Amino acid sequence: MGGGGGDSDIAPHPEKIKIVATCLVVSVGISLLGFYLKSGAEWRSNWSLSLNKKKKKPIRVYMDGCFDMMHYGHCNALRQARALGDQLVVGVVSDAEIIANKGPPVTPLHERMIMVNAVKWVDEVISDAPYAITEEFMKKLFDEYNIDYIIHGDDPCVLPDGTDAYALAKKAGRYKQIKRTEGVSSTDIVGRMLLCTRERSISDSHNHSSLQRQFSHGNSQKFEAGGSGTGTRVSHFLPTSRRIVQFSNGKGPGDDARIVYIDGAFDLFHAGHVEILRLARTLGDFLLVGIHNDQIVSAKRGAHRPIMNLHERSLSVLACRYVDEVIIGAPWEISKDMITTFNISSVVHGTVAENDDFQKEQDNPYAVPISMGIFKVLDSPLDITTTTIIRRIVSNHEAYQKRNQKKAESEKRYYEDKTYVAGD
Repeated sequence: MGGGGGDSDIAPHPEKIKIVATCLVVSVGISLLGFYLKSGAEWRSNWSLSLNKKKKKPIRVYMDGCFDMMHYGHCNALRQARALGDQLVVGVVSDAEIIANKGPPVTPLHERMIMVNAVKWVDEVISDAPYAITEEFMKKLFDEYNIDYIIHGDDPCVLPDGTDAYALAKKAGRYKQIKRTEGVSSTDIVGRMLLCTRERSISDSHNHSSLQRQFSHGNSQKFEAGGSGTGTRVSHFLPTSRRIVQFSNGKGPGDDARIVYIDGAFDLFHAGHVEILRLARTLGDFLLVGIHNDQIVSAKRGAHRPIMNLHERSLSVLACRYVDEVIIGAPWEISKDMITTFNISSVVHGTVAENDDFQKEQDNPYAVPISMGIFKVLDSPLDITTTTIIRRIVSNHEAYQKRNQKKAESEKRYYEDKTYVAGD
């Protein structure tokens, strides 16, 4: 009985049971609510991310061109075009289209393709693009290549019939314009070389080999009234630190990076340069390129060189996707101190070159890296040099003079109209 009385004494009070039950219900409810809110937030977050991904479809922009004798002006145009979208698709005009609309190209299509593919702002390249944007080609760009906008510089692009090559793109509302890089053009570069024929004597004025001899032996010429022929041709390029920063990678080598060094003039930057740089880059983690100053190039290759000045050449090399860093005004001889300072692992040189100094027993600029066992000669993929490009122009200089005159007249009319409008 005592046991039975004890059980009755410890039995929970009905009010207590009600309170405990209520607390349990509230607790479970709060837990369920928290789980629901958390799950809902996660679901909404995932849905939002999915929606954003759909909204953030990459903007694809298209830019075309001849890209003949490709220079830093072309590269700067491509850099600006890439900044207007997420992916840059570049059309390279065929040889036949260039001949029909402008005159003979200096560099054939396969070399121009190598050059454009090597520009670090280019994501995709279309070969044999038409000179003018036709209705059919524009539809192909929009439907097959998913192009959002067609880009071109603010310089004129007029067809032989006088119409605007980008009229259809403008009419479709899918055209964007970038600023032309002043101070350089393929026409200008060809003109710098053709200036060498200006003061030839009457006796050899029809001798096409004369210009080649001038380039080969470094005969100086006067290029402007009262001007001297020593050094680089007339250039209107004004280098700024901002432009160099725009072209630079902005990243140094890692702590354990294998740094490969290659040097040269890199004048009239061409497909042969690109291919040897591509090959050199495969030998390490970081490619450092030394660019000789104008005085060194003139001393070693003649007073007619370089065609492009130091900063013009530096920008062309910096725009190459295989190059990580450049030394602007690199020394002719590679010293032990230089190798230590830049932590260079190997020094390379191509078999195709303007001179054979790297093979000399005496006064070899690569004597130190050779003695250290870090010098290597690479088989150049292409047999092209700056002289190759010059010879092409020399052999057909009359056609290029006509081409230059036609382009100059077109540009003159354009800028006269532009000045008038601005002043108006």
